Amino acid sequence: MAHNEAVDVVLVGAGIMSATLAVLLKELDPAIKLEVVELMDSGAAESSNPWNNAGTGHAGLCELNYTPQAADGTVDIKKAVHINTQFEVSKQFWSYLTKKATFGSCKTFISPVPHLSFVQGDSGVSFLKERFKLLSKHHAFADMEYTEDKAKMADWMPLMMPGRPADEVVAATRVMNGTDVNFGALTNQLLKHLTSAPDAQVKYCKRVTGLKRNNGGWTVSIKDVNSGNTRDVDAKFVFLGAGGAALPLLQASGIEESKGFGGFPISGQWLRCDNPEVVKHHQAKVYSQAAVGSPPMSVPHLDTRVVDGKKSLLFGPYAGFTTKFLKHGSFMDLPMSVRAGNIGPMLAVAKNNMDLTKYLVSEVMQSMEQRLESLRRFYPEAKAEDWRLEVAGQRVQIIKKDPKKGGVLQFGTELVAAKDGSLAALLGASPGASVTVSIMLELIEKCFPGKASGEWAAKLAEIFPAREKVLETDAALYRKINAHNNIALELVEASNETESYA
Repeated sequence: MAHNEAVDVVLVGAGIMSATLAVLLKELDPAIKLEVVELMDSGAAESSNPWNNAGTGHAGLCELNYTPQAADGTVDIKKAVHINTQFEVSKQFWSYLTKKATFGSCKTFISPVPHLSFVQGDSGVSFLKERFKLLSKHHAFADMEYTEDKAKMADWMPLMMPGRPADEVVAATRVMNGTDVNFGALTNQLLKHLTSAPDAQVKYCKRVTGLKRNNGGWTVSIKDVNSGNTRDVDAKFVFLGAGGAALPLLQASGIEESKGFGGFPISGQWLRCDNPEVVKHHQAKVYSQAAVGSPPMSVPHLDTRVVDGKKSLLFGPYAGFTTKFLKHGSFMDLPMSVRAGNIGPMLAVAKNNMDLTKYLVSEVMQSMEQRLESLRRFYPEAKAEDWRLEVAGQRVQIIKKDPKKGGVLQFGTELVAAKDGSLAALLGASPGASVTVSIMLELIEKCFPGKASGEWAAKLAEIFPAREKVLETDAALYRKINAHNNIALELVEASNETESYA
């Protein structure tokens, strides 16, 4: 009887998640044998593609939904602080990789871009002021500036201030050391670096058609979409990092932990401007507040994007709805994901989120003129001819069981792992790519606990001198590591007196 090909790890999907995990595992164990399989003919073709996401290096600097305000006016900054330190962990990993000849330049994927928050009206201003007061006391946000001075705002965001009513109440905060990240370029750089090592392969135009348990792990059936040939690969560990396609694959695995999960697909659209005369007047990512009753993924922002050395502006997102789980997926994805175990939570979410459904339908029905109207609340003098509509990537928000409500819709990411650690899947969306490294470290600790605290511990400590919890509380160490990362990633000029944290 012919034996199946055997590897240590199969990673499904060649996006930022799989690329990060594969490179991390190879660093921790150079002898590990792994294979990445991807349905498309290149890496980062779905959510990691630079035009399918906002490219914000999410560090909690400007995203107002990471600092929710309670009914009594109090603002909670915990999530913003945590996301900031998670992004710093990502930067530690990228800084470590820049020392390797096969990794290439960080200039291709990360650029310094100021992060601003902008609010309108008395309640918006009092919220931003309170947020600033709390955040600026924390060492991770010590450089944040606040203003209600319109002349200063015109200097910070020259595109956005002309044409506003003289009596409009507005305020803004700014952090100069924000970033724009091209996650597509980063993903492809990681994959290229990965395949320069022995026993690491990335195979394109391959669809996973089956997942079966075997004695030592899993048998993965992989079909070549061009030739139709199928091969079976035995793997000790399988990672499902296929974006929207991770849910159906997780269901196919049949693991106990997958029961009850459903998916709610939401597509996005942007207005994009490539006119250099307009682009040069806006060097920032400016986030505002979602309209009352709108979901958190609808937070409007006007962004500088740096893709392949060229600058553009993006405004959005405008939500959309389709039953596909991937941009290049099938309209049958959503109906095919319904199971006996998740139909209850899915129906409960449908019933409890009628406002979201109405919102999505209204967004889909919008005319170009209505979209431009939203843009003009940000940029009053915007001209229609400078902007065109871009369809962004699909996001599959998680639906999970809830003892009280039957089911809840979750806007975030969730790592689902088999009890024995032999299979893990990543579900959900934002802040996703920016905090990939933290999520993959969590996966390693969950699925390889013995190795993470044993033979891999020294290497992990070398790559990550400080993890999130320490960065949240130790101001001196945070500053030292942040300064080191910013120099290594060429986000600031190195000065002679800069010390290494090694």
